[in-house]
Amino acid sequence: MASTSKPSSDTTDEIQPTAYFFGFTHCPEVCPTTLFGMSQHLKELGPEADRLNVVFVTADAERDTLELLKATYLESFDPRIVALTGTPEEMAAAKAVRISYRKVPSEGGGYTMEHTASVVMTDAGGELVSLIDYHEDAATALSKLRRAIRGS
Repeated sequence: MASTSKPSSDTTDEIQPTAYFFGFTHCPEVCPTTLFGMSQHLKELGPEADRLNVVFVTADAERDTLELLKATYLESFDPRIVALTGTPEEMAAAKAVRISYRKVPSEGGGYTMEHTASVVMTDAGGELVSLIDYHEDAATALSKLRRAIRGS
């Protein structure tokens, strides 16, 4: 998979808990709202946020190039959020964490994407810890993020 940024050289080799969100840049509401919410959560977490990876994984690799993701989309959100894109085979890994997405044709020959609207939380070992639902209140989401960071 290709990423919009690389880990900085001053981080340890330790794998950190990660919040994954699968979406696409042409999404009218869920994706930007979720990424804005994650940006707010990172601020609220303060120094603890440095122990958490936040990753936006595109479900629309056909349109969402790394250049688009980095230059126009992610600049609106916290700079610690990175984006991944990949081949259809690489993107199939989303099914391992029960994420679904599919292309839906629209009028005029275009398309949109239907996708799971939850943030998937994994611990430092990559094991599923929790899901943050799209409609979940901020206090509950922060609690889940803190639990993942602290490993409890």
